[in-house]
Amino acid sequence: MSESPFLYMKQNTKTVLWNDSADPKELKDALTWGIVGATCNPVIALSALKADKEYWNGRIKEYAKLNPSATEDSIGWEMVKELSLNAAKILEPEFEKYNGRNGRLSIQTDPRNFRSATALTSQAVEFSKLAKNIIVKIPVTSEAVSAFEEATYQGVSLNATVSFSVAQTIAVAEAIERGLKRREAEGLDISQMGPVCTIMVGRVDDWVKVSAEKSGVTIDPGLMEWAGVAVFKNAYKIYQERGYRTRLLSAAFRNHMHWSELLGGDVVISPPYPWQVRINKAGLKPNLNSINEPVAPRILDPLLENLPEFRKMYDADRLKVEEFTNLGATLRTLRGFLQSVNDLEAFVRDVVVPNPDK
Repeated sequence: MSESPFLYMKQNTKTVLWNDSADPKELKDALTWGIVGATCNPVIALSALKADKEYWNGRIKEYAKLNPSATEDSIGWEMVKELSLNAAKILEPEFEKYNGRNGRLSIQTDPRNFRSATALTSQAVEFSKLAKNIIVKIPVTSEAVSAFEEATYQGVSLNATVSFSVAQTIAVAEAIERGLKRREAEGLDISQMGPVCTIMVGRVDDWVKVSAEKSGVTIDPGLMEWAGVAVFKNAYKIYQERGYRTRLLSAAFRNHMHWSELLGGDVVISPPYPWQVRINKAGLKPNLNSINEPVAPRILDPLLENLPEFRKMYDADRLKVEEFTNLGATLRTLRGFLQSVNDLEAFVRDVVVPNPDK
């Protein structure tokens, strides 16, 4: 194919591409092949700050000088906000074109608040006011589910994150529907709201592989590459049947199937920039209706029969809300996000309080 596979997808399906990064340089490049949104989280934000270290070191020094009482933690979050606002500005034309459904920049709430729906709701409302095209990430922990309803009711477009199971996606969609209906009942506008529910498909794959190793199960390793795809397809089928107004989003790429097997529906695909470059370079010609093609029984059945952790993530009723936080994939991801907050603070500390021994 001469044109980008992503442009081909955009021109022929409802599926859209977001960039799994808020780096302005990457966004401007990816706009040429059709991205209509972008996302940020503590890990992504820190990577973007380090990628343009000279600029952000200067901004940290300047902010610290003007705000002598600011902690290293608060300075770090101010830099994340600034990074996000810069990216949001780049995406404004897409926001206007899509009337709010796309053209948004995802900014993540503080992962340290994962046990408090009240704190997450409050921060979601705060972040949503940073720019008109902000969408706010809330993790799908047991404690946070109610925040999806309340923040939606307060007019926040949400992106569910730390999500790996069909049960989590259903809980998110139901909570958002309740919030939307409350707004509608009061005559409040929802015309520009564009909620999405992320399935971290690559992290589904990761956890299936870890759980297989821990339990001593021997299974064709190639089958486990399909785990995230299978969970996403099953969730999409249920979303279509129930008519949820939330869109599903595929993230945390590990292989090209996390894009190529999920095309054709009204969904969002959010690969990291390097994966976009790889897919463009490969010139893959995708099946534009792959989302509606079920995973073959020869792949799905062994996963369901041999891997209880996969079945938890795949079956719609296997996981209860009170079990969301302690799902292995949730714990692994939360720990990573929590560590990234510490790393962000350390990054700021090295600028504000330089190590004299280096």
